[in-house]
Amino acid sequence: MTIRLVLAVCCLVALSGCGTISALEGATAPLDVFELRAQPQPQAARQSPVQVIVELPSTTGALDTDRIMIRPNALQAQYLPEVRWGDPVPVMLQTLMLRSIESTGAFAYVGRRPLGAGGDFAILTELRDFQAELDPEGETATVRLQMTARMLREGDMRIVATRAFAATAPAASTETGAIIAAFDAAAAQLMPDITSWALASAGAR
Repeated sequence: MTIRLVLAVCCLVALSGCGTISALEGATAPLDVFELRAQPQPQAARQSPVQVIVELPSTTGALDTDRIMIRPNALQAQYLPEVRWGDPVPVMLQTLMLRSIESTGAFAYVGRRPLGAGGDFAILTELRDFQAELDPEGETATVRLQMTARMLREGDMRIVATRAFAATAPAASTETGAIIAAFDAAAAQLMPDITSWALASAGAR
């Protein structure tokens, strides 16, 4: 092998290594991560001995992600760049419901899975909307949350209650901070309604 060929091979290896380092640096670039926090709900007058299981919400593929959805129009879905939710949207909503219901102290146990062979009630939900919708001028946005919930009695697999929930909150601008604040405000409207419905449907109120 000639010296010229050896030098050419070494240069290719070095360039390949630089490309790898550059790709790794890009992969480790920090992303802004946001999460919604459940607010404590009013305490129940008494505690029921039943177990309530909060199932993972079902949803469409566009919402089954940790990315933050925006809709420029009714037929188009996009995501905010360089930001993420701390968990995929269904997991985050499951956590919000679980913590909101648990904070009331109305049930002996609230969780993602039963303590034993099965719980007494299960909350089944379908998430339909969880996005920021831009106004026609694209200068402001409205966050829209919508979901359907069903209370299932585990003993006989009977649906004992069904209800649709919805909440909206305006964002002051299309800046990321304003949109996240609107998501938080909409969730703060939705969780008390779901919690009150869950307590009533399971006989804890």
